[in-house]
Amino acid sequence: MLTTLLLAALLSTGAPDKDKPNLKTPYEQGSGNQTATYDEAIAWYQKLDEAYDEVKMLPYGATDVGQPLHLVIVSTDKDFDPASIKQKNKRVLLIQNGIHPGEPEGIDATMMLARDYLQNKKLRKQLDNVVLAIIPVYNIGGALNRNSHTRTNQNGPEEYGFRGNARNLDLNRDYIKTDSRNAQTFQQIFREWDPDVFMDNHTSNGADYQHVMTLIATQHNKLNPTLAKYLSGKMVPTLYEGMKQDKFPMVPYMNTVDETPDKGIIGFMESPRYATGYTALYNTIGFVPETHMLKPFNQRVQATYKLMENMIETVHRDADEIGKLRQQAKQQTLTQKQFPLNWRLDTTKVAQIPFLGYEAKYKPSEVSGLERLYYDRKSPYSKKINYYDEFVPTVTVEKPVAYVIPQAWREVIERLKLNNVQMQQLKRDTILTLDTYYITDYKTGQRPYEGHYLHSDVKVETKRMPRQYFKGDYVVYLNQEANRFLVEVLEPQAVDSYFNWNFFDSILMQKEYFSSYVFEDLAAQYLKQNPELRKQLEARKKQDPEFAKNARAQLDFVYRNTPHYEYTHQLYPVGRLMQDVKLPL
Repeated sequence: MLTTLLLAALLSTGAPDKDKPNLKTPYEQGSGNQTATYDEAIAWYQKLDEAYDEVKMLPYGATDVGQPLHLVIVSTDKDFDPASIKQKNKRVLLIQNGIHPGEPEGIDATMMLARDYLQNKKLRKQLDNVVLAIIPVYNIGGALNRNSHTRTNQNGPEEYGFRGNARNLDLNRDYIKTDSRNAQTFQQIFREWDPDVFMDNHTSNGADYQHVMTLIATQHNKLNPTLAKYLSGKMVPTLYEGMKQDKFPMVPYMNTVDETPDKGIIGFMESPRYATGYTALYNTIGFVPETHMLKPFNQRVQATYKLMENMIETVHRDADEIGKLRQQAKQQTLTQKQFPLNWRLDTTKVAQIPFLGYEAKYKPSEVSGLERLYYDRKSPYSKKINYYDEFVPTVTVEKPVAYVIPQAWREVIERLKLNNVQMQQLKRDTILTLDTYYITDYKTGQRPYEGHYLHSDVKVETKRMPRQYFKGDYVVYLNQEANRFLVEVLEPQAVDSYFNWNFFDSILMQKEYFSSYVFEDLAAQYLKQNPELRKQLEARKKQDPEFAKNARAQLDFVYRNTPHYEYTHQLYPVGRLMQDVKLPL
């Protein structure tokens, strides 16, 4: 294991100024296999704040465990106002650590990084047009729940935090549904600072291989095309080349096709429940570094440090270009008409990437006696493997002029407000003719997932119909920066829509029904008055023998085609205004 002195030498890129304070981190004071506790990390950043006028630690809103979520700003011209920073055409790099506190190398690496960029003149110049915004520990509840055992497959550190937060939520599944106070506060930070680039430091699980660092970049098919071209064509290759020169050659995150990487890997299609899926909705370039769990903790810290160093250097180099491209992307999002909601992998398009692996072998298990997988580190190899990273949309929607949302759905309204969505309220009761969805089919998970029974495979029928809205109901026009966010959460077919996360489930339950013996006479009379419905009933009986033998089912069929059936059953409450008309606002 590397000594602390050797590790410091590896991380150093120049001699620190002698007149600057010595701010050794808890990690550096250990043996290379310890990570800072939450209290140690916050206390250390407080010292950094006291030592440097260029640093400000800001407590934002609360988290589920009661502690505030802190944001540390490193701004070499001592400007800590996000609006002013944007006016100066500086780029904001938001670095987040400890969303999974059992994967803590980002916590320790970022502390050393912030200090080194202040103390080292060569590094400091890269902050002339880059402002660092650092969340020291995002999942504070998980960080306080320290242990040495829950990361079963991980090589160090000696102690670490727990994946779940104070409510046992995985915060990297909470960005869109926003059940946690952590996510609520993150959205406040994110929308206020509008970062150009976002990094969320992690550790991977999965196959064994030689690489210390793997990387998830925002899936390029989902990113605005203007930004995607820069990301894939320039930014990502620069990061890969830089890490190769730093002796940490990278590969994409090991999302394997089969049990082992040999048959190739698939690009990670992150939906907005995940960090980079959420940030892409606002044209922020996102990265999730994933160090390899089986590498020693000190190597993982080094690799994380070096990747962040390369990231800062790249953002510094391309600061003007990134700024211009983001502005173009934002303008394009304002005028974009069609939005994809769901995606599938295009297996006809495949690239070959270099991979440093270990040979996968099998032997009898000492536990079960059955065959088990292992990776033979005595048999390393270097070869190219398939990389599938092209996705095509399967469902696309035309954005409306505006969404109209009844005020009754307050959980939805609250989440829109957290995202700085511009909304207006009707000043009087009014009837609006809108495109309206009826939910015709959906699937629901049989087990809870992050506190919800998640829907999927949603099918809708669209009807243009008059709808009653009331004074105080919300009108949300889609000529604003949050356009894509609004489509993703308010279109029920989107994979992480608020419908799929159960915020509209009460519409799925029928509230009124009928007594068979009473409705028999009404149904018979209605069929006499509506011979076409009688034809439909008889046709259904011929097609479906079980239906033909079920009197109650036949009555229900008639009932659903009469005025007695509640028209609000499975009616999605959010209306789509397709033409710009004058509203009482």
